Amino acid sequence: MTRIYKLRGFARFQRKERISDASLRKAIDGVEAALIHADLGGGLVKQRLARPGQGKSGGYRTVIAIKRGDRAVFLYGFAKNERGNIDDEELEEFRQLARGFLGLTVQQIAALIADNELMEVTDDDDG
Repeated sequence: MTRIYKLRGFARFQRKERISDASLRKAIDGVEAALIHADLGGGLVKQRLARPGQGKSGGYRTVIAIKRGDRAVFLYGFAKNERGNIDDEELEEFRQLARGFLGLTVQQIAALIADNELMEVTDDDDG
């Protein structure tokens, strides 16, 4: 089972936009089922999230580092109506972040959680 995490900055975006943890889990289920909006390479995908009560087309875009069956980390999110896409420089930064997060040990993940830099998305947590 894939463990799902979110960066502190992503969690702020999630709270502001009132995106539930259930929506994040659903997005990862889609990635695991190969229903990916865009494969950005290097363990990085861009996945759409619907706005609560609406569809995905006018919703949110998320950048996720993922190693299928192991872990996924929500790195960044944005509303489609606020910006069109990420640029090449940002993409390279996200690829570097993905390599770093996907290479972390269990102890390193636990330390980031203890420092509130990383949060785990659990089944009973709703955002």
